[in-house]
Amino acid sequence: MEGQLQHVSIHGHDMAYRMEGRGPALLLLHGIAGSSRTWRDVIPLLTDRFTVIAPDLMGHGLSEKPVGDYSLGAFASGIRDLLEVLDIDRASVVGQSFGGGVAMQLAYQHPELCDRLVLVDSGGLGREVNWMLRFMTLPGSEYLMPLIFPGFVRDWGDSLLRSINDRGIRLGRFTEMWSAYASLAEAENRQAFARTIRSVIDPGGQTVSAMDRLYLASPMPTLIIWGDRDDIIPVSHAHAAHQAIPGSRLVIIEGVGHYPQIEAPEQFVTALVDFVDSTEPARLGAEDRQRMLKERSDPSQH
Repeated sequence: MEGQLQHVSIHGHDMAYRMEGRGPALLLLHGIAGSSRTWRDVIPLLTDRFTVIAPDLMGHGLSEKPVGDYSLGAFASGIRDLLEVLDIDRASVVGQSFGGGVAMQLAYQHPELCDRLVLVDSGGLGREVNWMLRFMTLPGSEYLMPLIFPGFVRDWGDSLLRSINDRGIRLGRFTEMWSAYASLAEAENRQAFARTIRSVIDPGGQTVSAMDRLYLASPMPTLIIWGDRDDIIPVSHAHAAHQAIPGSRLVIIEGVGHYPQIEAPEQFVTALVDFVDSTEPARLGAEDRQRMLKERSDPSQH
């Protein structure tokens, strides 16, 4: 059972979040069209060791969906503001899918807030992405979404999934994908989704890549977790990121798709806790970023 949903106002906009447990802060960031509920199976396994903070990103879940900036930079700034309001000085940051892009952006903009970086089937590490997400970036696609995701189909699917879950059958990945895209039956969700997805994907694939500045993450303990059967973002991106971040740790979970935290929660938590236990938190600031940037820009360093 996930933690109780709470609400706070950030710049006059309502933001929903879950926060429970005691210990070092662990920030969990969900993917596009998702919500903090994606962590429901792992939060109870973490709260005896960590203060777990799992927000609904702005425009997602039960957070407000204003007309505004849905870029990675805006999401990272919003998370910084949330941590400040909650009196969280720093955290180990875990991002899944689009949330991985937000996590990397937060580490890039505000390294002083990040103890560790954990990327879970993360976006922002290569061009390839599932064709359905590329299709949804086409001009006018939000006007087709009511046809693709009509409310009555969502309601039918919800009741079917409840019936299956009542029988104790775990569908994991399918359930999570259904809940994410069923939310697009609501008009305000579609608008926020369209703004968010077009900030990072176009019809040809992902448009935002952190690969050229992943060297900045090298002093920060970094864990990359991926399902070897991810059909949304290929596992090759995990290997590429692992190569690009010296000292990073790579965990590939066999038989798992895009949602390790739901499809294999125990393995996910084991890998995460082992990583935290065996690494020291980073203590990075603006001066460290400045030094690395200067080293990379000076041809005599190569």
